[in-house]
Amino acid sequence: MQTFDAIVIGAGNGGLATAATLAEKGKKVIIFEKHNIPGGCGTSFRRGRFEFEVALHQLSSMGSKEKPGDLRKQFRRYGIEDEINWIEIKELFRVNFADGTGVSLPSDRAKCEEHLGEVFPKEKENIKKYFETVYAFCKEAAEFAEKSAESTGEPGAVKKAIMKMGFPKMYPTLAKYGLKSTQEVLDEFFNDEHLKLALSAYWCFMGMPPQRFPFSILAKCTNFYIEDKPYYLQGTSMMMNQAILEAAKRMGAVAKMNCGVKKIIIENGKAVGVIDDNGEEYRAKKVISNISPLHTYGALMDENEVPESAREYLKPYTVGISAITCFIGLDCTPEEIGFTTSFTLNYKSDDANKDFKDAYKLLPENDPLVATCYTVDDPNVSPAGTSVITAGTLKYGAEWEKLSPEEYYEKKYEAGRRIVARLEEMYPGITEHIEEMEVATPLTHMRYLNHPGGAIYGYEQDLMQSVFFFPNESQIENLEFASGWVNACGFGPNYLYGDKVALKIAKEI
Repeated sequence: MQTFDAIVIGAGNGGLATAATLAEKGKKVIIFEKHNIPGGCGTSFRRGRFEFEVALHQLSSMGSKEKPGDLRKQFRRYGIEDEINWIEIKELFRVNFADGTGVSLPSDRAKCEEHLGEVFPKEKENIKKYFETVYAFCKEAAEFAEKSAESTGEPGAVKKAIMKMGFPKMYPTLAKYGLKSTQEVLDEFFNDEHLKLALSAYWCFMGMPPQRFPFSILAKCTNFYIEDKPYYLQGTSMMMNQAILEAAKRMGAVAKMNCGVKKIIIENGKAVGVIDDNGEEYRAKKVISNISPLHTYGALMDENEVPESAREYLKPYTVGISAITCFIGLDCTPEEIGFTTSFTLNYKSDDANKDFKDAYKLLPENDPLVATCYTVDDPNVSPAGTSVITAGTLKYGAEWEKLSPEEYYEKKYEAGRRIVARLEEMYPGITEHIEEMEVATPLTHMRYLNHPGGAIYGYEQDLMQSVFFFPNESQIENLEFASGWVNACGFGPNYLYGDKVALKIAKEI
């Protein structure tokens, strides 16, 4: 039996960051991963001469070398900042509307406001007020978070009463919009439906339509992608996660690849260690799960060891959405087919909320289509004279789980054909340039991630299950969680959250 300060289950983004930071702080840590490579969603695979990015669209919180964002600072601490070739993405995104028009948003506040004002002249003043509100909201949210972090202990009745009365005065924008949906806020500011679609594009990063997507997440996405710029990297996100793992090992962490955890050891209601897939026992002061709480409680513990409080705590939360994605290698440059922006969101109508309902259906119909092509910003991400494109729709896994094996393969490739047909409408001639193509479905995500429903964003990231209500409280002493299931999902947020969890644990042990 071996002993450690901390055991991390799962080498996904949050788990990697947790292990690296604990090692940085001098803690004895071991990380277990069932796969032979780290990263979870943040990996890549090859088909022919192409290497395909599995999940990363845009990396947030990076900032420049001269003005680093929080994530760049974290990577700098790990000593990996200069090991990676970072690619600054030139535009935030492009939204293509159903009528064939579209708008691209520059990654600069002044230019973005100016450009949107030119495209939507009747909304010019409202655009300015909206961005002022977004920035005020983020400033107040950061100040409130800082104040909350400074306070210790449970606030007394008097303090609670003061906060209740004083909060709207101290944080007026946060108080007004903190619990509103994206749709509510955009409807308040604007009349033009195309402008609303353009400004709400980040809803697809969390898998919630504008009616259910928290404005608080949209505001923060808008703010930090504009201020810190969106980034990608050469070699796909696999390079980043491999670098974090190697940094953790350099700092003393132990990594067990091709070896998962089959049981968390519970004694006297406390997590005290794990048993790995080989039957080996490890003991630690803390156990950190980077997998779903559902699997943590439901598969890694005996039923009688799971407290009733855990079942009650997780009862209101519903498993989130998955996706159908086509990974396409083209034998031409992006310019040859008219792909000019690395990230696009493409609509079949002007009603995103209505079209999102197709996510519950088996096959793509009117679903908004997300497409990326990082060859636009750096030709070196694919072989010379070629392009790598990912294109797909968000889909819940329930209908896919009902299929027989024979039906599955038929529907999988029908889904791929439909997505390619959508691309052909927007980029005529793209079909004849396809050299390689692979299709992933919710069942693919379920297989590789071991997530219920093939969920790619953890629990639903809506108003009642995210932001102020993330299920990040453990119901078992010495057990912590560090994944996107208990925090805002995404690469940057998961790395930063894993770091936060590790810093907290480092102080406790």
